[in-house]
Amino acid sequence: MDFNLSEEQKLIAQSVREIVKDFPPEYWREMDQEHKFPEEFKKAVAKEGYMGMVIPEEYGGEGLGMLEMCITTDALAAGGAGISGIWTIGPTQIFGAVPISKHGNEAQKEKYLPKMAKGELEFCMGLTEPDAGSNTINTSTMAVRDGDEYVINGKKIFITNADRADGMLLITRTTPLDKAPRKIMGITLFLVDLPDPTVEVVPIEKHGLHCVNSCEIFIDNLRVPEENVLGEVDMGLFPLFDVLNPERVGTSAGVIGCGSLALEKAVEYAKEREVFGMPISRHQAIQFPLATAKAKLETAKLMVYKAALLMDKDEECMAETCMAKLMAVEAGEYAVYHAMQTFGGYGYAVEYDVERWWREMNLWRLAPVTQEMTLAMLGQNVMGMGRSY
Repeated sequence: MDFNLSEEQKLIAQSVREIVKDFPPEYWREMDQEHKFPEEFKKAVAKEGYMGMVIPEEYGGEGLGMLEMCITTDALAAGGAGISGIWTIGPTQIFGAVPISKHGNEAQKEKYLPKMAKGELEFCMGLTEPDAGSNTINTSTMAVRDGDEYVINGKKIFITNADRADGMLLITRTTPLDKAPRKIMGITLFLVDLPDPTVEVVPIEKHGLHCVNSCEIFIDNLRVPEENVLGEVDMGLFPLFDVLNPERVGTSAGVIGCGSLALEKAVEYAKEREVFGMPISRHQAIQFPLATAKAKLETAKLMVYKAALLMDKDEECMAETCMAKLMAVEAGEYAVYHAMQTFGGYGYAVEYDVERWWREMNLWRLAPVTQEMTLAMLGQNVMGMGRSY
């Protein structure tokens, strides 16, 4: 068992850190306050090839794996971008490049992957519905065949980047649940080109991550040609798992990076801030929680990297993915909370950025799957304690 990164992987992390130096926390604070997408940052990472990390080389990508993707998102967040930064490269990589590379036909790969690799095409995923969050089999968005096309109607919610995406991985039913041979059948994935007049996109006001929009989508008689089916009709739940697991692991790496960033700033402040004639970093009430945060983050990172490595080996990794997501969020939230406590009243001030990282961190108790659902999956599928959902 080797815990050392390769020289190439170390160089990836170092290179990412160099890029982020030009986009310090002040830049992300401005993007958040003005609700602006970080276009300059996206262009910078695209120029260096980071928009095509998991895309095969024959389609203009780097041909790397999820471990390298996690190293990148960790370094992006920890280097100053926080969780906001990972949404610049994450959706297109996870929702577009990963499923198309693995399950797309040659025409689909040639159409989408080269443009993704250059940063010229962005993707989102239309999965969550008002009555179908974690319960994907309850998806009600319906695709009905009409000749060599499918006519799609339905509603999606909390779809990140839908307002600016050029394409969407859309999860639908092609066989109603009550008519499917098995509950896990009847789901079909489509590659949808955007914008489209039959797809209305409405941003949702939210608590944090204001530089990217999460949106409601209203689909009214959208026509999609049959060649845009990704994988097999009615069998889409199986390739969807190849999206959900990378999403959980990739975002977990970003959560750890954001926790590490908050911890780094808290330690710097604690060394400078003096109370009762000495730096507060020497007080155990400050020192011990920050030291605990360091231990939690590093431990969670090991599980995230293990899950990513198993993914790259195409081995079963459901348990590791669940544990990685669970522990990354617990560690990241703990780190940001105690960073705020270290800053005291200044932690509540916008100019110190900790309150923004706290707002960003809160999302991950809910997405891409709740902590409670993660525990239920572990309890049922790993520990054999029976179905709870």
